[in-house]
Amino acid sequence: MTISLVRPTPALFDSWAAAVGEFGEVHIDGSGLQAPATPDRETLDALVAKSEVLADTEAELPEGAVHNDLYWVVDGDEVVGFLSFRHELNDFLREVGGHIGYSVRPSRRRQGIASTALALGLDRAREIGLDRVLITCDDDNVGSYRTIEGAGGVLQDVRDQSAHGHAMLRRYWIELAGAGARAK
Repeated sequence: MTISLVRPTPALFDSWAAAVGEFGEVHIDGSGLQAPATPDRETLDALVAKSEVLADTEAELPEGAVHNDLYWVVDGDEVVGFLSFRHELNDFLREVGGHIGYSVRPSRRRQGIASTALALGLDRAREIGLDRVLITCDDDNVGSYRTIEGAGGVLQDVRDQSAHGHAMLRRYWIELAGAGARAK
């Protein structure tokens, strides 16, 4: 298994469509898609265009948006998950989303993919000079909070986020050794 992060690309359409299809009607954390997502060419074309704008740090973004690197987590040429790395936090992300959101397709869970993808996301945070990142997960998502804790996450708190569509949400900070002195 060789896990890497790649930008959304039409070249992996079939694998992306199969991965999105596995999630059904639910929100796919880190995918850049709104639920329910239709895994067709039109959706992918819009996602590729959106990902290019969000990643362009020179681009003016709509209010509420932040510069964001959308990635597909791949094993060879198979899309096995999604990761969104946000360059900074706005008020909403500070409460609910954090710097990094990710998910692994159901058929590929419990194989260490989330841990590897998160480590790659943390490397990206170091590259742009962040000294720490906020990562959140639902309080009842044992796999996710173990992944975050395994990456060095320190629990800040557990908050009721029902106003944002989550019941109880865990918020973790991960300190990034060797990063620049910047926290956004």
